[in-house]
Amino acid sequence: MAARFEELAWAQTPIGELSLRRRREPVTGTEVHEVKLGEEYLMSSLFTVAEEELARLALARLEGEGLRVVVGGLGLGYTARAVLEDDRVADLVVVDALEPVLDWHRQGLVPLGAGLTADPRCRLVHGDFFAMAAGEGFDPSGGGSGWDAVLVDIDHSPRHALAEGSSGFYGPAGTRALAGHLRPGGVYALWSDDPPDADYLEVLREVFTDVAAEVVEFPNPLQGRTAANTVYLATRQE
Repeated sequence: MAARFEELAWAQTPIGELSLRRRREPVTGTEVHEVKLGEEYLMSSLFTVAEEELARLALARLEGEGLRVVVGGLGLGYTARAVLEDDRVADLVVVDALEPVLDWHRQGLVPLGAGLTADPRCRLVHGDFFAMAAGEGFDPSGGGSGWDAVLVDIDHSPRHALAEGSSGFYGPAGTRALAGHLRPGGVYALWSDDPPDADYLEVLREVFTDVAAEVVEFPNPLQGRTAANTVYLATRQE
């Protein structure tokens, strides 16, 4: 890449101005793609370990073939790619409320876009994940419930939402509605930027079994320290 910084795309969305940028990171020398909402950084290709572990930890709880998976939040595509790396996955629906993000993948503006859109197992769906979770489900073709796993990486954490409209998802009623879209033995997993939240774990235990909060650590070369995210995992009772 010749330029040290380039804005690849920009769009006005219902929750603010969204921009896709590519730059050369001066500390590591690597090429970085990042998405900003206004002045807030939403995602970066420099930090993807926890997003990938969201998929791997959830799928590790499942047995069998022909797995059907939902990912809430496309972002730069690292969770979706980690799902597709598991050969047992037969069907992946990725739901995102920001249509420009879907378009960036379809247009090949992000590194993983071409691979995701070319995989016949993967469908990118424009929609409100939280409304779908509270209602009829995630498959616009009418596939209904019975998903093996639902993985979510949208809000910063259960306490820090990206936009209005998702708070009910993290309460008891929203959690029960989400569980209704899983088959018995299916797995729900959630990425969070915050440390494990005892109150949210109690909500999960009201609905699910085998509830856990896994702390995923990864190096932060920009600050010269180890950073951490949380992956919540919960299984619907058989």
